[in-house]
Amino acid sequence: MMIREATAEDWAAIWPFFHRIVRAGETFTYPVDLTADTARDWWLLRAPNRTVVAVDDDGTVVGTAKMNNNQWGNGAHVASASFMVDPDRAGRGIGRALCEHTLDWARRQGFRAMQFNAVVATNTPAVHLYESLGFRVLGTVPEGFRHPVHGLVGLHVMHRPL
Repeated sequence: MMIREATAEDWAAIWPFFHRIVRAGETFTYPVDLTADTARDWWLLRAPNRTVVAVDDDGTVVGTAKMNNNQWGNGAHVASASFMVDPDRAGRGIGRALCEHTLDWARRQGFRAMQFNAVVATNTPAVHLYESLGFRVLGTVPEGFRHPVHGLVGLHVMHRPL
C-alpha cells in the first residue's frame, strides 16, 4: 500500500466508500444525505492543509485522510485529521497507516499537538486505534451524537501531543 497526495481525479474512487460510510450515519457528524459535490468540497483540502489517499498494490484507492489545523488564529498550532477506509478493506492496517501519516505530517508542519473533536464513543475500532497511537480522551460530550442504532451516544474529544 502507498499513501499519496489526493487529486481531483481520485474523488470518483473515494466517493463510493465515503458515501457508504456517511450514509450509514454511525461514525461522522456529516449529514447522511450529503451530496457528492458538497462532500468533495469538504474533503479535498487545499494547501497548506492536505488530503491523501491510500492506494493498494493494484492501484485501487482503499482509504483517505484529510489533515488540517484544528482551529484558526491563536489555536492554529494544533492539528486535526479525519479518516475513511473502505469498509470492505477494514482490518488491514489502512487506518493505522493513514493516522501515522497524518501525525508525521503534523510534526513536519510544526504543529504542537493533534486533536480530534468528534470521535463517536461507540466507534470502538477508531477509539482503540487512536489510543494505541498515544491519543487520550480529554472529555466526552454526553449524548452529542445521534446514532442510528444506539440512539444518543457520547462524542469524545481526543488529543495527543506531538
